[in-house]
Amino acid sequence: MLQRYLRDLEQALAPVLAEAAEPVSRLSRERLIDKPHGDLPRWQAAVRALPAGPAPCALDRDTLVVGEGAGGVDQGALRAALEGLIPWRKGPFEFFGQHIDTEWHSDWKWRRVAPHLADLRGRRVLDVGCGSGYHGWRMAGAGAAFVLGIDPTLLFLMQFLAVKRYTPHTPFWFAPVRMEELPAGTAAFDTVFSMGVLYHRRSPLDHLLELRDALRPGGELVLETLVVEGDAHTVLMPGERYAAMRNVFFLPSTAHLAIWLSRCGFDNVRCVDESVTGTDEQRATDWMRFQSLPDFLDPNDPTRTREGYPAPRRAVMIANKAEK
Repeated sequence: MLQRYLRDLEQALAPVLAEAAEPVSRLSRERLIDKPHGDLPRWQAAVRALPAGPAPCALDRDTLVVGEGAGGVDQGALRAALEGLIPWRKGPFEFFGQHIDTEWHSDWKWRRVAPHLADLRGRRVLDVGCGSGYHGWRMAGAGAAFVLGIDPTLLFLMQFLAVKRYTPHTPFWFAPVRMEELPAGTAAFDTVFSMGVLYHRRSPLDHLLELRDALRPGGELVLETLVVEGDAHTVLMPGERYAAMRNVFFLPSTAHLAIWLSRCGFDNVRCVDESVTGTDEQRATDWMRFQSLPDFLDPNDPTRTREGYPAPRRAVMIANKAEK
């Protein structure tokens, strides 16, 4: 399964990334074949246990639907296979009538983002930190000509393959690499998404420069990240943890984030959404059974994290790579 997927991935990347395709393909092969994760055989077995494909898929709905209804599928065996890919964090999905209530309502984020996007039809799109691929499938469903999702987490790749099994010709591909591992200066994409990544980066400006360099001149950046309220001088750098997460570094105000973007070579910078993340949008479910946002807030004051910082607030910024 993985050998075939890697061959198809290499063929799909070559006309888009040109010379940059080789290092991406090499790293993907190394992580999937040469030095695989110890759980990879178990995850592959779960994908192989799913009903045979292809099958009709609806990629333009809030819940991504694989197969229409039960269709004579053994629901017990289907659920057991899908549970083999737990935790499901980004979604929701439905496989042959089996609903996967993921930790995140990623459909809510998409609703906040989608009205503000340049038309994705015919565009080449990069989704950085793509997770399970939920948003990438939505991008493909919106008519993108080519979508590349990148994320180093192999479980997320296997969740992506659980859908790809049924719609192999949809032009969405997943490479298990990090943004900083993409060769610099590719300038191959019309739209680049970075959602839920920037605050995990020790050097946020370097991340913005990497995103810029992946875009063609005039291309569109869609940046979603944690922010704090404040003026153009406001940036929060948490202590050891923020909402129980160790890897959170910089939370700027939207006004300060706009300065970062301008300094990194973007123009037409605008904030199209800013909202507090609620416990109805991110929570534990039967498909993600670990602690989630309700556990990370102050039990006596849900406007604060348990460390005393402002509760998660997210902004969506859209900008264009400067033509010169």
